[in-house]
Amino acid sequence: MGRRPIDDDALAESISAIAEVEPIAGITPSYFEILTAAAFRWFGDVAVDVAVIEVGMLGRWDATNVADGTVAVLTNVGHDHTDGVGAWREAIAEEKVGIVKPGSTFVVGEADPELRPIFAAAPAAETWIRQQDFDVDQALLALGGRSVDLRTPSGVIEEVFVPLHGAHQADNAAIALAAAEAFFGRELEEDVVREAFAAVRVPGRFEVVHREPTVVLDAAHNVDGAAACAATLAEEFTLSGSLVIVAGLLRGRDPVEMLKALGATDAGFIVACTPDSPRAIPAPELAAAAESLGIVSESMSTVEDAVERALALSSPDDFVLVTGSLYVVGPARSFLQSEVDA
Repeated sequence: MGRRPIDDDALAESISAIAEVEPIAGITPSYFEILTAAAFRWFGDVAVDVAVIEVGMLGRWDATNVADGTVAVLTNVGHDHTDGVGAWREAIAEEKVGIVKPGSTFVVGEADPELRPIFAAAPAAETWIRQQDFDVDQALLALGGRSVDLRTPSGVIEEVFVPLHGAHQADNAAIALAAAEAFFGRELEEDVVREAFAAVRVPGRFEVVHREPTVVLDAAHNVDGAAACAATLAEEFTLSGSLVIVAGLLRGRDPVEMLKALGATDAGFIVACTPDSPRAIPAPELAAAAESLGIVSESMSTVEDAVERALALSSPDDFVLVTGSLYVVGPARSFLQSEVDA
């Protein structure tokens, strides 16, 4: 709330309240369900004006779907949380559409025309489709981000500065603006839109956190995210030195597939680490996958040690990319911030 995370005492109190209800409910909730219920309770206690709820997995049966959203947003359909067998895109789309409530506005960022019949069958009062009802009319590279022309059902706002790296962030901006207009039910003031986008910060999403060497954090945790990371690096940065990658992955990801999507075969070195999660792929296993691709690598037991090792290996002209999971990017960000503060 107000760009501030919930404080520890309030979080503990909210989770304790959920624990008191558990015996009455007669079920044992999952970790994610506990956090979701605690969040909803806190939102109610502090009476938030607007809550933006991110689905945990797919949608229809996700814990967050107890909320009756007046706007439902589907950004894209990617190769994640799926076995990739058969008509997996259609299957994922059908599960994602499960978040759409009767009478809501459905904002669809996925542009695949083959999926539109699935979107059209949703119980929304209105459905807005990217490239049809809203879109990015132009996106140009700018210092520290992009200058974009955004079109919504209300009109076009030209040359909006979005201070984020990556071509996909232009599409995300169009989706966000359409969702905001859908929520308020009217066109937004142009000055408000410009000011809002200029203030956008997305920690851990191709975030530049250090210079000489350049250090970027990108929590690309699936193949689509890894490919977007690689494309952003190739398009927006000129490497005068070597690329050093610090990477850690969770189970459910194919290490070789992820490394290829990241463009890791162009890296001069990879430092593998083990994220602090029970689902972590051990660093030696990831390092072995890198070596199978002909990439020089070594493994470290913690994220912090891996980042420290990468910095020690790097010259001022090198580029250090820390990636693979939020469980990597989060600790790395904290570690680098503590080094700056020290």
